[in-house]
Amino acid sequence: MSKRRLYPERPMVGVGVLIQNDDRYLLIKRAVDPDAGFWSIPGGLVEVGERVSDAAVREAMEETGLDVELMEILGVVDKIVRDEASRVKFHFVIVDYLARVRGGSLRAASDALDARWVRREDFPSLRLTQTLVGLLKRVGLYPET
Repeated sequence: MSKRRLYPERPMVGVGVLIQNDDRYLLIKRAVDPDAGFWSIPGGLVEVGERVSDAAVREAMEETGLDVELMEILGVVDKIVRDEASRVKFHFVIVDYLARVRGGSLRAASDALDARWVRREDFPSLRLTQTLVGLLKRVGLYPET
């Protein structure tokens, strides 16, 4: 993990990509903090000089091996994690996109423990990040319990 992500001086801009294939969605199991061991969507930081949409396509390819077409912006999320002393340990502003697969072959990147296609009814049985649960509820994909 990059040291500049930990206890940052300012928020970092990131992207998340909810990749849809028919009635399934691609999730990755995070290997690093924040949320190591939890399922989430592919994503990462926007690089200097890079458009947010280009970062989303790049991150999807890097993390999953899939070439995606962005369909719409699902929203913007604040991911703020504090330590035991209430200091800001992580602070990301994340633009989440919905995308569909154009090509490529699925493979989990080195920063993911696993990658899996799941149906929306399977979401509650997985250990999802709170950020992802919030996104899925907001866009009507998290099943009512």
